[in-house]
Amino acid sequence: MTQPTDFRRAHGRRPRLLDLFSCAGGAAVGYHRAGFAVDGVDIAHRPNYPFCYYRGDALTSLAHLIASGEIHRYTFVHASPPCQAKNTLTVGTNASRGWGGTHVDLVGPTRDLLDRSGLPYVIEQPNGQAEIRKDLTLCGEMFGLGVIRHRNFELGGWIAPQPTHVPHRGRVRGWRHGHFYDGPYVAAYGNGGGKPSVPELQAALGITWTNVREELTEAIPPAYSELIGRAYLAHTALEVAA
Repeated sequence: MTQPTDFRRAHGRRPRLLDLFSCAGGAAVGYHRAGFAVDGVDIAHRPNYPFCYYRGDALTSLAHLIASGEIHRYTFVHASPPCQAKNTLTVGTNASRGWGGTHVDLVGPTRDLLDRSGLPYVIEQPNGQAEIRKDLTLCGEMFGLGVIRHRNFELGGWIAPQPTHVPHRGRVRGWRHGHFYDGPYVAAYGNGGGKPSVPELQAALGITWTNVREELTEAIPPAYSELIGRAYLAHTALEVAA
């Protein structure tokens, strides 16, 4: 594993979280802020990942951890399997080009392994992913962010309250069918068509440790996972108290 200098802290007594399909660490930073020590796994080279990181296939790594018993180093797992198979943006925007619907759907295999692990977990997906159970749905407006970025979360082995969805303040800025629309949100996906600059993306998502557009457009805002991490820790505290 690499040991990036950003955010480095002694783990101490922090519960340890496994971050699968980690990308550059949008979820990881939120969980760290909530109180976890975080280890990431991603098949791509992620030099900007701010915590301990292993480059490899997420499902192969998870299967090895389960088989070896090393999974018990962790108390919680977050997984963000690739979402291109069914997400509405890929299918809706690109169907006419023959894109979308042809990607491998890893949600089912991820869930199967997570259930085998015996650990509580979260699976994150965007709108349009049919296989996920929507135990939580979060939106950037809930946190005053400059993106809408709806994300759904399936909670395995625990429960959390659903925050109230806050009405949007306007449109997502960009070109639609030859017309430019302005608005308080930027489009945190793709390039061109009035898409935001990298600094605008960083500000809108609350992410400062990477300036790679591909990593920014794939990330969830840390505010989302911080809320989830704090909800899980509160849930376990209630269980202990009971």
